[in-house]
Amino acid sequence: MKVDKKQMKSAARLYAVQALFQMESSGQTVESVTKEFETHRFGATYDEDEMADGDVDHFRAVVDNAVNLQAKIDQLTDRALVAKWPIGRIDPVIRALFRAAGAELSAMPTPPRVAITEYVDVAKAFFPDGKEPKFVNAVLDHMAHEMLPEGF
Repeated sequence: MKVDKKQMKSAARLYAVQALFQMESSGQTVESVTKEFETHRFGATYDEDEMADGDVDHFRAVVDNAVNLQAKIDQLTDRALVAKWPIGRIDPVIRALFRAAGAELSAMPTPPRVAITEYVDVAKAFFPDGKEPKFVNAVLDHMAHEMLPEGF
């Protein structure tokens, strides 16, 4: 199955959110989780379902930046949320998504609109029938405008 670079980056973003969620929920290190994903998830086949092949370099960059810049990203996310909903009260999957997106917005050359669109699509993958994708869009838009006002 031929996969283009854009699809591989999209898959890497989905895997990065999953990896960040797994790290938070299990207490595993970034090294053990990234190794597990690269070895067992990228392009693997489970019960005849083939996992997408992801861009390993993009995956590593998102995860590493999310971990290394977590305090900054969480503060930025808190400012985008209403006072009654600090990041600690957000669903852990959404929290991982905000951290991955925040890493990409703050430390990677991805255009803000591309990052927002891509992570809203990730939210749709996790919450296909919910209001979460609209919520993610609003919060990421606020974060991007604060971090990169010249990017719009």
